[in-house]
Amino acid sequence: MKQLYRLFQKLIPAHARRPLLAVLVFNFVCYYVPKALESHRTLHVLSTALDNALPRVPAFIFIYVLAYAQWVVAYIIIARDSRERCCRFVAGELCAKLIAMAILLIWPTTLKRPPVEVTDFTTWTLAFIYRADTPTNLFPSLHCLASWLCFRWSLGLKRMPGWYAWVQGLFSLLVFASVLLVKQHVWPDIFGGIAVAELGILISRLLRTDRLVEKLT
Repeated sequence: MKQLYRLFQKLIPAHARRPLLAVLVFNFVCYYVPKALESHRTLHVLSTALDNALPRVPAFIFIYVLAYAQWVVAYIIIARDSRERCCRFVAGELCAKLIAMAILLIWPTTLKRPPVEVTDFTTWTLAFIYRADTPTNLFPSLHCLASWLCFRWSLGLKRMPGWYAWVQGLFSLLVFASVLLVKQHVWPDIFGGIAVAELGILISRLLRTDRLVEKLT
């Protein structure tokens, strides 16, 4: 346990621990509060003809799942870069998630997913995700929002080589493709996620909400 604690201290500097904890807690709130209320609301469908024409590619479920690892790694790397960057990143992230939660509560969406025939590990994983994550909380896509922020805030990192941001960008594009090809989201959800991420960054800059995050460091 002591070794794990030392590794935690080494990976996450003191200035980033409470801000990143705030992000983790608010992510759960943003996801589960709208889910808990979904049965009491009318769900809207945003599927387009293009979405209906796209095939389902079960193998992309692994990209969809690996997005969680992308967020953990990228968020820690961004927060480690500097105290200032950590505070600005967390401020923008929290603002974006607050906007996203408001939309998910006010205008909930859904989609119809085709049934899964389990024949191997890939389709078993897809079926498991389908059971664990019902087709709600779709617009904006929280998956795409978080992956976009990973790329957006990886640009200009002082402690990482220049190619790192473009690797994040490429993987984020794969995440965008995955949410469509495993039939978890539709096209508008992707653009909604990116737009809300950018709006969160803009509002946090205008209101200087990073000053509030600084109090957590």
